[in-house]
Amino acid sequence: MSVGLSDELLAFEEAIRDFAARECGTAEQRRELGDGSSEGHNEALYRRLGELGWIGCCLPERYGGAGGGALEACVFLEQAALGRLPIGAASVSLIVAKAIEKFGTEEQKAEILGAACAGEPLAIAMSEPNAGSDVGALACRAVRDGDAYVVNGQKTWISHAQRATRILLVCRSDRSGSKHEGITMLLLDPKAPGVEVRPIDTLGGREVNDIFLEDVRIDAADLVGVEGAAWTQLMAGLNFERLVVAATMLGTGRRAFEDALAFVKEREQFGRPVGSFQALRHRIADLATELECTRLLVYSVARRTDANPGVQMPREASMAKLKATETAKRAAIEGMQMMGGYGYATEYDMEGHLRKAIVSTVYGGTSEIQRDIIGRSYGL
Repeated sequence: MSVGLSDELLAFEEAIRDFAARECGTAEQRRELGDGSSEGHNEALYRRLGELGWIGCCLPERYGGAGGGALEACVFLEQAALGRLPIGAASVSLIVAKAIEKFGTEEQKAEILGAACAGEPLAIAMSEPNAGSDVGALACRAVRDGDAYVVNGQKTWISHAQRATRILLVCRSDRSGSKHEGITMLLLDPKAPGVEVRPIDTLGGREVNDIFLEDVRIDAADLVGVEGAAWTQLMAGLNFERLVVAATMLGTGRRAFEDALAFVKEREQFGRPVGSFQALRHRIADLATELECTRLLVYSVARRTDANPGVQMPREASMAKLKATETAKRAAIEGMQMMGGYGYATEYDMEGHLRKAIVSTVYGGTSEIQRDIIGRSYGL
């Protein structure tokens, strides 16, 4: 089903598909690029995408981007995931870059947006051991000391912090107001004295990290936006953040579907392809329908975001994130079931699709949180 892309964006889609088929079209290429299955991000490949100008597709031209918006970002991320490109840091890097575009100084924009366009990974540090879905409960403390902030605390579940050149740190600079007041954004150099980045072993390999900060000095020039106003700044970026996750998982869900479809067409039992049995044929039909609905929703929200850049759309953005992640998870689980033992084997990609999809309903705001946001938007 068409989502009404321009000829230019259709050509962009085709270019990404061709690149992916050439660079990681075989299982051997994917194993090499991903260090077996432990790495979801290949830095050399990511920099090549930067050189092609694709990573900066949604960033301003004056900083090295292509001048596009949410629609271009969705095309890039969906096709990259569909093509199995190992660039796991792309989503969070673009989220950070867009935050700097909105609230950064000219010097910060030149540095961070230029780095993002060139293929340097970025990270954002929000979650803490006692502050996950409830971001307002964060306790990591930044105290102003002359021309610097002194930061102490811990962050956890920070995606791709181990490879990031800069980390957007969300911390508390004032405790006198409500829990959503006194929160500040600072740009952190992960190599600064007092910073320790410690990987967390997960089902998905080397993706997330703890960050420990002990008397870390961050120059006041690295304040992003207004001190104490980070909550409002974070809310202003939610449309884009949730679209980025939605587009990525739309691509992952489509990939799981395509792999399952190819398998059930070829695998024979009882003298015929297993896909010809009604039980599997109906599963394929249901998944195809859900994925088409998801794609229409994601691209509709992207267009509305671009048309209304200053308007928050919590209901629509949460719907896109909820629908795309839950559909991707379903596609991967159904794909594994249809493939039987082969879906569980690391020789095939399906188990990797499941690992990517199942956690997507947790990060970036859990499915339960998205449902709560949607429900509240109807006055409930």
